[in-house]
Amino acid sequence: MPYQPIFFRCVLRSCVLLACVCLSFEPALAQPTGREVAQQVFDRYVGEDAFSRQVMELIPADGRKRVREIDISAANRGGVRSTLLRFTSPADIQGTGFLAIEDGQGGTEQFLYLPALKRTRRIVADQKGRSFVNTDFTYEDMQRRPVDDSEHVIVGEETLDGVSCWILESRPKPGTESQYSQVRAWVAKDMLLSLRVDFFASGQEPVKRFTVLQLESFQNIWTETKVSMEDLGSGHKTILETIKIEYNTGLPDAAFTQQALENW
Repeated sequence: MPYQPIFFRCVLRSCVLLACVCLSFEPALAQPTGREVAQQVFDRYVGEDAFSRQVMELIPADGRKRVREIDISAANRGGVRSTLLRFTSPADIQGTGFLAIEDGQGGTEQFLYLPALKRTRRIVADQKGRSFVNTDFTYEDMQRRPVDDSEHVIVGEETLDGVSCWILESRPKPGTESQYSQVRAWVAKDMLLSLRVDFFASGQEPVKRFTVLQLESFQNIWTETKVSMEDLGSGHKTILETIKIEYNTGLPDAAFTQQALENW
C-alpha cells in the first residue's frame, strides 16, 4: 500500500508519511503495473534523514479544534526507516513520544512513551488498529506497508488540482493483518507520492480519507507540508502542518533508540 503519511518521514507519514525521483511514461510505452507504481512510491527518495516541526489540529465536526505541536526526526538507513516523534505542547501531552523502527524484513516495531508514567510500552499487532493518541491516524497508519503484503492494481487515471495521477487500488493478501480491506490512492505520476488516499474497512464506501492540502519542494524533495486525515463517518479531522523541515542533517543512529525515546 503506497500511503506513507508525512508523520513517518518527517508523516507519518510518509506523511503519513516526502531529490524527487521522477517517473515519466511516454505514450508509446506500456502502462506500469500496480506493483511497479507501489514499489516506486515505497522507494521514493526522501533524504538520508530529516527533522521537522509540525502543528497538529484535532477538529471535530462542530469545529472546536485542539492544537498540538510536534517535533519529528526520521532516518533512512539502506532503505530501512526509523522515526521518533515527540509532542512538545500542550502540557497534557508534552513529552509523549513515539518510536517506529523498521526491521528490514517487512516488520515495524512501535513504542509509545508516556512521561506521566515514566514508562514505555510496545505496540503489539492487535493494537495497530487503535487510534494514535486520539487522532484520526491509527498505529497501522503510522508505519509503511511492505509492497508485497498487498495486491496492487491500477484502475484508472485522474487529474487532481492539475496533477495527473494513477488511481492505485491495494488489497491485503491472505494472511496479512490489516484493519483495511482496501486502500485506494491517487498517485502523482511525476512525483510518486499519494495526493489522496481512501481507506475501506469492508463496504463499498471509504471510512477515512487522507488528503494532501499543500505540497512544496525543499532541497529538491517534494514534501507534503499540510495534510488531513478525516473520519468520514464522524466528520472528525486531524490536520498536520509543517512549519519547519530540513533534510540530510546528519542525525545519528542513537537518535532512534528506546533510550532516546525515554530521554525527556
